[in-house]
Amino acid sequence: MDTSTTYNYKVVRQFAVMTVIWGIVGMSVGVLIASQLAWPAMNFEIPYLTFSRLRPLHTNAVIFAFGGCALFATSYYVVQRTCHTRLFGGPLAAFTFWGWQLVIVLAAITLPLGLTSTKEYAELEWPIDILITIVWVSYAIVFFGTIFKRKTSHIYVANWFFGAFILTIAMLHIVNNMEVPVTLWKSYSAYSGAKDAMIQWWYGHNAVGFFLTAGFLGMMYYFVPKQAGRPVYSYRLSIVHFWALISTYIWAGPHHLHYTALPNWTSSLGMVFSLILLAPSWGGMINGIMTLSGAWDKLRTDPILRFLIVSLSFYGMSTFEGPMMAIKTVNALSHYTDWTVGHVHSGALGWVAMVSIGSLYALLPKLFGREGMYSTRLIELHFWMATLGTVLYIASMWISGVMQGLMWRAVNADGTLTYSFIESVEASHPFYVVRMLGGLIFLAGMLIMAYNVYRTIRGSKTAEVDTSIPAVAAH
Repeated sequence: MDTSTTYNYKVVRQFAVMTVIWGIVGMSVGVLIASQLAWPAMNFEIPYLTFSRLRPLHTNAVIFAFGGCALFATSYYVVQRTCHTRLFGGPLAAFTFWGWQLVIVLAAITLPLGLTSTKEYAELEWPIDILITIVWVSYAIVFFGTIFKRKTSHIYVANWFFGAFILTIAMLHIVNNMEVPVTLWKSYSAYSGAKDAMIQWWYGHNAVGFFLTAGFLGMMYYFVPKQAGRPVYSYRLSIVHFWALISTYIWAGPHHLHYTALPNWTSSLGMVFSLILLAPSWGGMINGIMTLSGAWDKLRTDPILRFLIVSLSFYGMSTFEGPMMAIKTVNALSHYTDWTVGHVHSGALGWVAMVSIGSLYALLPKLFGREGMYSTRLIELHFWMATLGTVLYIASMWISGVMQGLMWRAVNADGTLTYSFIESVEASHPFYVVRMLGGLIFLAGMLIMAYNVYRTIRGSKTAEVDTSIPAVAAH
C-alpha cells in the first residue's frame, strides 16, 4: 500500500462548514416569510422582501445550498473512504466547491430582484442554469472518476444512491431548463401548456425523489451503520431498495397535476406509481432503523444516532403520507392547502435536515482531527429543539390544511359556498403563528449547532486526521 496517498479532506471540510452557514441563511429566510404570512407588515413595504420574491430564495437556499452542500460533503467523504482512494480530478473538486457557492450567491442576488423563470425549484435564469450544468458535470467526473479508480472490487451501496442522484439530477435539470433566452436575465420555456406543466413536475417531484431522497439515503447507508457500530441490517434489502426506488420514483410526478388540463390517464398513472413507491421507501426506512438491532441502548446516550434514527422515522412518515396524498380523492381535499406545506416540511425538516445534521456531527470531528464535537450536551439540546420545531411546524400545517380543504368544499343547501375564502384565511392565522414558532425553534437549534461547530474547529487538536488509505474497508 502506498502510504503517501492521502484523502482530499479539504473540499469536504469546506462543504461541511458551508452546509451549516447556508442552513442558517435559508432557514432565516423561511422564518421571515412564515412571519409575513402571519403578519403581512413583516415585508416592511420593501419590494425585495416580499413573500413572492423571498419564497423561491428560501426553497433554493434550503434545498440546493444547505442540502446541496451536505450532499457534496458526504458523497466526497464516503466515496473516498469506501473506495480507498483519493478524489479523482485534482483541482476539479475545488472547482465544484467554488462553482456551487457562486451559483448560490447568484441565486441570492437574482431572486429578490424578481429575476425568475417562475418554475418551482427551477426558478434560476438561464445563465445560472448553464453554470449549474458545468459544475454538476464536474461533480459527476470527480465522483465517478473516483469510483473507476477505486482500490476495492466492491462498490458500497451508499455510492449507488449517490451515483443515481448525480446522474438523474443532471438529466432533470437539462431537460426541464430547456429555454429560449430573450435578454441576459429573461428566458421563456421551450415547452408550452400542459406539456410544460408535465415536464416541470416530472422535474419537481424527482428533485424530491433524487436530490432530497436518493442522495440522502446514500448518506444514511454510510453514517447510520458507522454511528451504530453495526453492519447494515440487510445488504440484500439495500440493493432491492435501490433498484425499486429509482425504477418507480421517476414516474410519480403527474400526481401534482390531478384535476388539471393534464390527461386523466397521465395523472392516474402518477397516482399508481406513487402508491407502489410506498414499498421501497418503507423498505429503506426499515433497513436503516433495524441496523440498530442489538444496539438500541445507544439511543439513550448518543444524540447523533438519535438524529439519524428520528430522521428515518420522519422519512417513513413522509413516504407514507405522500402516496396517500397522491390518491385522487384525498388530493381533492389536500391540494392547494397547507397540508401540502406540512408534508413537504416533514420531509425537509424531519428527514433531510435531521439526517444531514446527524451526519455532520459524526463527520466534523474526523475532518478536523478531534475526538468528538465540542459539546455533547449542545447536540442533545439541538436534537430536542429540532424535533420540537419540526412537530410544531408540521402539526400546525396539517390541522390548517385539513380545515382549509373542508371549508372550501362546504356548501349550503342551495349550493352556495358556506365560507368565503377570506374566512378560511382568517381561520388559518393561529396555525401560521405556531408554524412560525416551530421554524424559529428549528433555526435556533441551527445557531447552537454553528456555535458547537465553531468551538470544535477552534478547539485543541486531540486526534490525528486520518488521511491515509486504510488497508481494510472503512464501511
